[in-house]
Order: sequence, then C-alpha cells, then structure tokens
Amino acid sequence: MIAPRARRINIPLRHVALMCGGMMFALLANVTYLQALDSERLNEDPRNRRTMIARMENPRGGILLRDGTVVATSRKAGKAAYRYRRVYPGGPLYATITGHFSLRGTGGVEQAEEALLSGKDPRVKVHGLVEGTRDGATLRLTVDGAAQRAAYDGLRATGRPGAVVAIDPRTGAILAMVSLPSYDPNLYASFDAAMLDMTDKRLRGDPADPLLNRAIQRTYPLGSAFKVITSAAALGSGRYDLGTHVGTPPSFHLPGAGTHLRDGRAACGDVDLPLLQAFRLSCDTPFAKIGIDLGQDALRERAEAFGFDTDDLEVPMPVTRSVYPAELDDARTAMSALGRSDVRATPLMIAMIAAAVANDGSLMRPHLVDEVRLADGTVIDVTEPSPYRRAVGAEEAERLTEMMIATTGKEGTGAAAAFRRTKGAGRTGTEENVPAGEDHAVFSGFAPTVSPRIAVGVLVEGGGPDRRAASIAKGVIEAFLGGQAE
Repeated sequence: MIAPRARRINIPLRHVALMCGGMMFALLANVTYLQALDSERLNEDPRNRRTMIARMENPRGGILLRDGTVVATSRKAGKAAYRYRRVYPGGPLYATITGHFSLRGTGGVEQAEEALLSGKDPRVKVHGLVEGTRDGATLRLTVDGAAQRAAYDGLRATGRPGAVVAIDPRTGAILAMVSLPSYDPNLYASFDAAMLDMTDKRLRGDPADPLLNRAIQRTYPLGSAFKVITSAAALGSGRYDLGTHVGTPPSFHLPGAGTHLRDGRAACGDVDLPLLQAFRLSCDTPFAKIGIDLGQDALRERAEAFGFDTDDLEVPMPVTRSVYPAELDDARTAMSALGRSDVRATPLMIAMIAAAVANDGSLMRPHLVDEVRLADGTVIDVTEPSPYRRAVGAEEAERLTEMMIATTGKEGTGAAAAFRRTKGAGRTGTEENVPAGEDHAVFSGFAPTVSPRIAVGVLVEGGGPDRRAASIAKGVIEAFLGGQAE
C-alpha cells in the first residue's frame, strides 16, 4: 500500500520539478538574450542612467573646423556624477552641423559619428587598449568658418527660415551648412533632468522647428533653378543649342489642362529669343514648351543624373531624397520643366546642381568630415574625394556655364549675385505656388567661372524676390574667396 501512495505523491512533485526546471531554463535563456543580443538597445535607452554616466566618464572626441577651430569639445564637469560635459563654443552658428550630445540623445554629426567620437569604433578602441586611454577620436570637418558665418548672418538678416549650403565643386567638401532658425546645443549639455526635459519639450514643440536641419532634411519646390536641369536635357538631346530660337509667348495653353501658363516677365516679350537669352531672362513659356518637347522621361533621366530620386546620400547625416515626380501628363511635364508640379529638392541638392556644372559636369560626393585623428594625433581616416554622378558632359557643362554667367550679368535675374572682384555664374528661382502664398527665393551658383572653388545653394522660405537668395550667395562666395579674383 505504501508504494502506490508514494507514486501518487511523487506525480505532482515531478510536475512541480519540471515546471521549475522549465522556468529556470526560460530565465537563463532570457538573461542570455538580454546580455548577448539585446544589450545594445538597453545601453542606448535614455532611461539607463548607468550607461550615460559611463558615456560621460571619459572625454568625447572633439569636432573641429578645417582651420582647427573647435566647435564641440568635452570639459571637466566638476563634482557632478558625470565627469565630462559637452561644450559648443560656436553655439547656434554650427548647431546645424554638430547637432548635440546629451542625456536625452544626440543629433547631427554627434549622432552620425557616435562610434568615432565615443571611442566605440574598433580602430579607436584597439588603440585605446594599447595606450591605456578611452578618449574618443577627433573629427576635422571640411567647413570654412568665414563661409559659415556669412551664410548664417546673411540668412538671419532676412528674418525668414531657410537654408544655405556651400560646396567645393572639385572635391565635394561642404564648406558651409546653415539652417535657420537654429538653437544653442549648449542647452542640451545640462545634467539637470527636469531642466533638460523642459528645454527639449520647448524646442520640439516650437512651430518654427529649430531642431530641423532644413539643408538636408526638408525638400522645397525650387522653381526656375530647375531650368539648369531642363537646359541640360535640352542641350543633351542635340536638338537645342545656345543660339536656338525659342518662342516666348506671354501665355501658353497647357495641353489637356484647360488652363494657361502666363509669363509675367515683360522683358521676355512675344518674340523668338535665343535659348541663352530666354534662360538669362528666366522666361517661363519657352521652357514649358521645351519640357513637352523633350518629354518627362528625358527630364527625369537628367534630374536623376544630378542626384534626384536616390536615397544613397549621407554627409554623414542621411539626406532626404530630392524628387522628380512620376507619371506626368503633358501639362504637368511642362510645369515640371519650370521646377513646379511637385518637383522638390533639398538646399543641398540646389548647391549640388551648381557644383556639377562647375566641375565640368562631374558631381563629387558631398561630405562634411575631412579626417579622423586619435587623441595622440594619429590620423586613422582621411576622406578621399570621389565622383558621385556624371550629371552632364564637359561640353554641355561649358554651355550651361555660359548661360549661368549671363544670368548674373547686367539685366540678368541673378544680377544681385554679381561680384566685385571675380566673375560668378548662377541661376535664380522663385516658387510662386507655396501654400502660404509667399514666394520662396532660390539661388544656385558658383565662382569663379574659371577653376571654380565654391558652389552655393540658397533657399529663403517666403523670401519674396529672388534677389534675396542671390545676395546671400554673393556674401558667402566673397567671404570664402576673400574678395580676391582667381
């Protein structure tokens, strides 16, 4: 009688033992998963105070301009729990580029190059193990301080939001990148959690969106600045040249739309003008007709050659795609040739259009980081200039340069960008159909015209007359070139 009873008692005990064993196995599996597979997510969780203390335990790598000016660095934080505090000497002037590093996250270059700056990159980590240090790597940027200051001051003087980007067309090095309104990244350096949360909530809730990098994260209708691409498609077709006469009627019926495109520029008249002259005066109706003649596929192909409709661009922050719309009818194709009909581009792309023309049709890959150095000065990485796109042929680029030079000449729409001591080339644009009813001002240009050294893209939201954008570009170019003609 004892054995059957013992068996009856052992049955539930075995069930309990099996359940406990299963629970132990699940616990060990979960611990293994958390430590081996999910640790990175937990380390990056902003609520993990121990991780943040560890991130502030050692100096983060500095961020420098091309001339060595410090725009982000780490300094001793005193007696706080966090040993080092991030400091941004330039404040709002460079916030578009540096972003910020804080207890609540990162942005800009601070985020894009986190591994290098924090020392987590294997190249930095191995060197640190050998030398017994945990310092992050220092980044030297391609940014020119004079060009950046001119872009910032020029755009701020308009009192309007917008963005300015300057590029060295020969290498793709970004010489300036400004987005306004901006913010002071030092506000994010606080260790006071309540104050930091209040600051973050205020900036994120600001309708002016100061945390947005308009230079690479927002696209805009670029208006007549797109006529550079339309002209490139026309010249590449073999059916047009600078002297080809095009009609400039004051009104043009858009096929199948039942509406008319009206050209408000009195200077265009109702005559046949050479293509060069129609471009200089920015006449709309002839370029609308050219768009229909070429067709949407030809325009799209040329736009893509300049970098539209691609998601492969990082500088190192990811860049929003510039768009040439799909499946257009004739009426929308005509408007797309004028940079309308949902054609949209980032201010970086507006600068890239000019850079491609300036560099004989070869568009170099834009980049912000020039070199990476370890704490002892050892260079572990240097950015080598690399081609990004073949936008146009060299001969076509030469003819486009002539057209853009004419635009910045006397009576051209870009005359406000005429320089005192050097010769420049450019293309203005005004987008008339923005939702707020105020025109965007756009400019895309470069200088000097011989051996160009700088290409600039400017967009002023609601900037009205396009001369505002052109005058900003002029200030940036002259600041960079030092007012000296090449």
